[in-house]
Amino acid sequence: MADIIEMGRALTVDHDERVPYLGFHADQMSDDPILTIDDVSCSFYLRLHVQDKPGVLANITRILSDNHISIEAMVQKETEEGLVPIVMMTHKVLEGDMNAALAAIAALDTVDNSIMRIRVETLDA
Repeated sequence: MADIIEMGRALTVDHDERVPYLGFHADQMSDDPILTIDDVSCSFYLRLHVQDKPGVLANITRILSDNHISIEAMVQKETEEGLVPIVMMTHKVLEGDMNAALAAIAALDTVDNSIMRIRVETLDA
C-alpha cells in the first residue's frame, strides 16, 4: 500500500519540492572519509583498582605517557579489600592509543583487570 501512495505522490508533487527518500537530496552527499574508531579523539574517565604498593601508580602513569596520554585529574580513594581505587580523567587522546595503554596496564600484576573506561565527549562550539 505504501508503494501505491508513493506513486500517487510522485505524480502530483514536483520532484524538487518533495521530501527525498533518504531524507536528504543525493547531490548533498559528500565523500568525507569516515574515521575508524582508533582515530577518534576524546577524553576518557578511567577507574581501576590496584594493589597498594610503591611504584604501582608510577608504572601506570609511565604507560599512559608512553602512549601519549595526559592526565587531567586523578583521585586515589581509600583501600577497599586490599585494592586501591584510582579514578582519572584524561585530556583528549586517540582511541587507539587508549586501547594500547589499557592493554598494557591490564597486563600489570598489580592491577585488577576490571578497568572501567567511559568516553567523555565535549560539544565544541
